[in-house]
Formats: sequence, structure tokens, C-alpha cells
Amino acid sequence: MFGLMQDRPLLISSLIEHAATFHPRTEIVSRTPEGPVRRSNWGEVRQRAKQVANALRQLGIQPGERVATLAWNSDRHLALYFGVSGAGAVLHTVNPRLFPEQLDYIVNHAEDQVLFFDVTFAPLVAKLAPLLKTVKAYVAMTDRATMPTLDVPNLHGWQDLVESQSTDYEWPSLDERTASSLCYTSGTTGNPKGVLYSHRSTMLHTLMELAVDTFGISSEETVMLIVPMFHANAWGTPYAAAMAGTKLVLPGPHLDGASVYALMRDEHVTFSQGVPTVWLMLFQYVDANPALDPRELGLKRVGIGGSAVPRAMLERFERQFGAEVVQGWGMTETSPIGVISKLLPKHFELPAEDLVAIKLKQGRGVWGVDLKLVADDGRVMPWDGSSRGHLYVRGPWIASGYFRNEGGARLDDEGYFPTGDVATIDPDGYLQLVDRAKDVIKSGGEWISSIDLENAAMGHPGVAEAAIIGVPHPKWQERPLLLVVPRAGQEAPTREALLAYLATRVAKWWLPDDVVFVPELPHTATGKLLKTQLREQFKNHPLPSAANGGDSEPTA
Repeated sequence: MFGLMQDRPLLISSLIEHAATFHPRTEIVSRTPEGPVRRSNWGEVRQRAKQVANALRQLGIQPGERVATLAWNSDRHLALYFGVSGAGAVLHTVNPRLFPEQLDYIVNHAEDQVLFFDVTFAPLVAKLAPLLKTVKAYVAMTDRATMPTLDVPNLHGWQDLVESQSTDYEWPSLDERTASSLCYTSGTTGNPKGVLYSHRSTMLHTLMELAVDTFGISSEETVMLIVPMFHANAWGTPYAAAMAGTKLVLPGPHLDGASVYALMRDEHVTFSQGVPTVWLMLFQYVDANPALDPRELGLKRVGIGGSAVPRAMLERFERQFGAEVVQGWGMTETSPIGVISKLLPKHFELPAEDLVAIKLKQGRGVWGVDLKLVADDGRVMPWDGSSRGHLYVRGPWIASGYFRNEGGARLDDEGYFPTGDVATIDPDGYLQLVDRAKDVIKSGGEWISSIDLENAAMGHPGVAEAAIIGVPHPKWQERPLLLVVPRAGQEAPTREALLAYLATRVAKWWLPDDVVFVPELPHTATGKLLKTQLREQFKNHPLPSAANGGDSEPTA
């Protein structure tokens, strides 16, 4: 027997229709690449989205064909989110921070037909265009006054192509399993791989994103979306904001501390999402302007993902900004929500130190995501908070494989996807990452977590950023090397002072064998530490404990 409920497909077009119907005048504030702030609203975004759909029809785009963007966070990019997918095409958000050879690879691999781009990327587009075999039209997302002059085929301007279209468009009724968007992994090793989302997966992910025990986005919020719209669907926030009718603040390319602080203050932002590297720039601006009181911002919550939250960052947001930190873990392949760090009622009476330890865990699984830990020999590991294993996930918004079957079959016999992370899970279901499988340091047959060591080092007041890598050792196989960016405005720490600081916070055999001070650390296109480059750069670094064949103790 089946239920007597209406069967309506779960489609992204329903989100923009809802936002424009029930929240038409709720603001969308964009800091444009050209500089000025542009104000729009959900009603106007729906109009632009329908104009996008009509423009694609004019360009001859067929259902299922890919439409690429090289664009920052803006209302125009937001209109593409809904207009491209709503029309039945596939939105391919291209990460401009990838290497040029990766960019032309993924555009060609996706067989993109049209490329929309912000004017800041005009030089990049001019360089790439001769290499892009399938792109038939280029659209500069700007007004006539700032239209770039480029020698590319079939060049259009946003104002002439999109804004000249009719706003009369009827969204097609699609199978909810129809592909909606495409994001490629950052590809730190090998070519990037495409993750192809569906309308159904995106809508289910959106519903969970609004849950109180997840990000809890509502119409009462003003959300500043710092997470790039070219990275894992901007954590799904554009869709969630439409479903809730939330005011969105979109900073464009202006992510320096001064710009972020001013936009937060002027627009009364209550919730913001970003990776740790962006928050470090905000902290640097606050440090350079001691007269500022960050509590004037009225910031209530900060969502942090992309890499583990350092304890110093969590405590600083709570103490100096008065903002709760909501940490999450996910990946492009998980849409990206996998787990979210929220406290349980039984934790509210715990001492502050115990609370911090729980908050620093990546979080508990949300509805729809199943987790398991698998040992090297295939055994499923218990959820006891100490047993480590390779993390596998499954669920309705988890990838089943990569676009065009790159990498072959990915799922195990139970339908779980291997994440490449090593983790523990405690009896309450809190996941804690130990490391990426390729980053974990194996020393004397034991594992050392680079994440835990980095977070401990970041707690030192003289450290702005830290990275731990494994360096070959003749006796212990690998030993940790600490790379440190000193914090501006503070007295630079010494090697001995840092090791003494860490000695009170980690096991003795975990202590780095050496410390190297560097002006900056390399990052991937999504803000993670680029450890492949660091391992190559420091693979021959002489460790003190490696002298005389490694017979000396591997600690300072």
C-alpha cells in the first residue's frame, strides 16, 4: 500500500520560487569585483535567474550540457546557481585558484559549452580560451561600462545578453535525479575529479543544512558567505538561504581582513562561514588595529570547515568576538556536510576545559550520513574514541563515483565511500580526524597526528600558522618537522621555546624533531595546507635526531 501524498519532484527551481514569493524584498548584498556594493533581493534574483535560463536557450544550450563559471560570490553568480540548474543544464563552478593546466583540463573534461566570468578573470580567460575545445560562448559578468576587450570567440556582456532577456520563463519539470551541478576536487595529486550532484541530493542536503543541530540558518539571520561559490557549492549555503529567505552578504574577491570586518559591521552580519585561512587574515587586521572591539560586529556564530579548527582560533572567536564556533567536516564528495560539531544537553554542565575538547572534534553525524571506520586489514573499528581507522561514509548526498568514472568504482560492498581520512569516533558519535591518510606520520610503528600537533602549536601566542610534516628518519621511519609562520606584532618565538611549550601539551615522543620558521605556508586552491609541496621542499631537511644513524633520542 502506498501513501496518498502528492508526488512533486525535489528541484532547485523550487527554492528560488519560494524565496521570491515569500521573501522578495530580503536583501542580497554584493561587493562587486569592480569595488562598489550592489544591492539586490530575492525577487530580483529570481528575475535574473529566469533571464539566465532564457539566455541559455538563446545560446542553444541543451538539457544536461555544462555551463561553467569563473566567478566570485555575487548576486549574479547566485542567479546562475538557480538559472542554469533550474533550466535543466549543469552548473560547473570552476575554481580559479587551480593551476592553469588544471583549469583547461577540467573545462575540457566537463565539455563546458559556455563560460561566464568576472572581469578580474579576463586575463586568465584570454590565456585559456585557445585551449578550451568545447566552449562556444563567453559571457563577461559586468556592465557595458566595464566590459573587457578580449580576443575570444562569441564574447557577450552580462548586461546585453542576460539583462536584455524576458523574465517570463516556466521552469521545466525534471526528474529529481537529474544532474544539477558539477564541482571538481582540488587535485593535489593527479588530475582533479568531478563530483556530479543531482537536484534530489542538493535538496535533501539543503533541508539538513537548515536543521537547528546543523547550521540552523533562518530568515532571522544575516549570513556573510565567505566560502567561495566555486568550492563545493559554497557549502550549500546559497540553496539554504533561499529556502529560509535569509539575507545574504557576498564579499566578492575582497577577503582581506579590513574588507571583511567593514562589511560585517556595515551589514550587521550574525553568521559567517569560511576556512581558517580567511579568519587568520581577519585576526591579523584586528591585531593591527588594537582600538577595535570585535564585539561591535554583533557576530553570533562562525562556521569553520575545510581543515581542523585550531584551539586558539575557537577560543579567540568566543572570547574576543563573542561568537560561537560551529565546526564541520565534509568534502566535495559529501556535498559537503558530513558531520557538525554541536554540543549535547549532557555537556552543558561540564567544565570549560572539557567543553573545549568536545568542540574541537569535527562533530557528530547528521541525519542521512552513515559513518564507519575501517582498519588496514578490513576490520570495522569500534566507536570508543581511541580506535583509529580509515573513514568511510554513505548517504543520499554522498558521491557514488566520479564524473566519467574517473578512478573507477569507489564504493565498498556496503555502499560506503572512502574519504581518505583517518579518524576516531567516540561513543556519542563525535568524529575526530587524526589525519589525511597520506599525511599521518608513522614513527616507530606508531601514528602521530599532524592535526593535533598543528593545533597545539597554534595555541602559542607567537604563532600565526603552523604545519607538521613527516621527514624520513633512519631509525624511526619518519619524524615530525614543525614549520611556523610567526605572528605579526608579537615577539618571534625560538625553537627551544616552542618545543618547551609543546612538551606540556603532547606526548614526549610526539614532539617535533626540529622547528623551521618560514614567512608563509603554501595552500591548496581550497585553503588547505599544501603538504605535498612542503614534503618535497623539506624532504632532505637534516633532523638533529637523525645524526649518527639516528641513535639519538627523537625529542628535543
